[in-house]
Amino acid sequence: MNEMSGAAALMAALEKEKVDYIFGLPGGANLPIYDALVDSKIRHILVRHEQSAAHMADGYARIKRKAGVCFATSGPGATNLVTGIATAYADSSPIIAVTGQVALPMIGKDAFQETDIIGVTNPVTKYAFQPRVANEIPEMVKKSFYIAESGRPGPVLIDIPKDVQQQVTRMDFPEYIKVRGYNPIVDADLSEINKACEMILKAEKPMIMAGGGVILSGAFSELQTLAELLSIPVVTTFKGKGAFPENHPLALGPIGMHGHAEANKMVQEADCILAIGARFSDRTVGRFDEFGKDINVIHFDVDPAEIGKNKSVNAAVIGDVKSSLRSLIKLIPKNFKTNDEISKLWLGRKRELVNYYEDSIKDYSRDITAKKALKKLREILPADGIVTTEVGQCQMWASLHFDVISPGTFFSSTGLGTMGFGFPASIGAKAARNNVPVVDIAGDGSFNMTENSLAVSVLEELPVIVFLLNNQMLGMVAQWQRTFYNRRYSGVHQKNCPDYCKLAESYGAQAYRIGSMAELDKALKVAVKSDVATVIDIPIDPDEDVYPFVAPGTGLKDMIIGA
Repeated sequence: MNEMSGAAALMAALEKEKVDYIFGLPGGANLPIYDALVDSKIRHILVRHEQSAAHMADGYARIKRKAGVCFATSGPGATNLVTGIATAYADSSPIIAVTGQVALPMIGKDAFQETDIIGVTNPVTKYAFQPRVANEIPEMVKKSFYIAESGRPGPVLIDIPKDVQQQVTRMDFPEYIKVRGYNPIVDADLSEINKACEMILKAEKPMIMAGGGVILSGAFSELQTLAELLSIPVVTTFKGKGAFPENHPLALGPIGMHGHAEANKMVQEADCILAIGARFSDRTVGRFDEFGKDINVIHFDVDPAEIGKNKSVNAAVIGDVKSSLRSLIKLIPKNFKTNDEISKLWLGRKRELVNYYEDSIKDYSRDITAKKALKKLREILPADGIVTTEVGQCQMWASLHFDVISPGTFFSSTGLGTMGFGFPASIGAKAARNNVPVVDIAGDGSFNMTENSLAVSVLEELPVIVFLLNNQMLGMVAQWQRTFYNRRYSGVHQKNCPDYCKLAESYGAQAYRIGSMAELDKALKVAVKSDVATVIDIPIDPDEDVYPFVAPGTGLKDMIIGA
């Protein structure tokens, strides 16, 4: 035990959690914390907007698979974090958001820059703390990391009043903590795993649907072992993209609104679906009442609240999916052999559908299209390169045309669908793994929202590549207006503003405007080896649509494969 201020105790507690980066922005209510930061070994990344701080912490967390940390001051600083916190909550990403707050005597008096940030974030955090005395801080930090990282991960808020930051008192840093009423570690029910095993072994047309939970638990080898052992084709949710190598013979890619056509078709023909760490979201399964109807559905998930929420199931295995899959694999008899005849027919159906849709869904005839550009990116980017996306058409094209080879190297804002997420998240990912190239597959509409993070990428020497599919439109909205509103465009034209090359150069980044596929090839080869941020502006036709497409409110059977 020794005496120190609350702010110093915060930094010491973060150091004990082995935090190496903090993404943040100072203000009046967190100045004591920033003063303590001067004496800390933790590297601070100064952001240009607090929303980006939360996204950077999120991107860091997804690659490092440990909680990312962001700082903001009270009032508008704290509320600017909310979009990033909600994004992390929707995608089960562990972040610790530390906000300054007005002094205790001023709370509730509408003081300058006062906001009840605990009340604001309550629906989008796993828990929120507010220490009333400084010596509560070390334990709260320890509990925050435990809550954020355990069970189904998610964001935790620590809101620290300014006078609590300044208070000097004796501090105790606990090695172990227990959070009353919080029991995230559940051992899977072996009888349910047995039941699941029997269903899978009896199935003639089984499918695995891998979700984000596979990535969160790091169950990549277990998933691949199971699929190969039983010769089961694998589809993923969009959040699960990258849970299974997409160049694998059993891979079908994502299903859903903009899933692969063959994946959407084949999952409807299955007689047993094993959903692993997936939540049956509307964007993945279309209509809940139609998906998996009259077939056996098995659900593996760490969160009991997900079981039966959107889809009733025949077997439910609650617990960490990595250990649950290991238990399932052990139950498969060593002498078990799949029925070769049935297996050949089912895998033959996969090849048949892949070939059919390859011929049916034609690319646009222009020299540069989103599909061609993304195929070129995959060709040049190393297999272990990290890719994130913005939200909109760029995200959907990435779902369809960018194959993830190395597990866990792709992520996006899938649950909340946050425009502006991808670029700051890519900077956070670069901080987590700075020895590989990191790419943000962007659209001009989304990139406009957080492009000021170019300053962060340049000044903090965290170089990322912005792969900008530029159609001068809010492309996804425009496609919906073309499809459902008789081309009555409203609020979607960006009008070629700004000039992205000049914008990038003004921040000290390098930029290329692409006029041909040869130029794209050259720019990418330079960018992946560059030690400075790179913006590659790739003009595409504003009328280029994303297909296949499952319209909202319809089922996978209603998939549209082209105009």
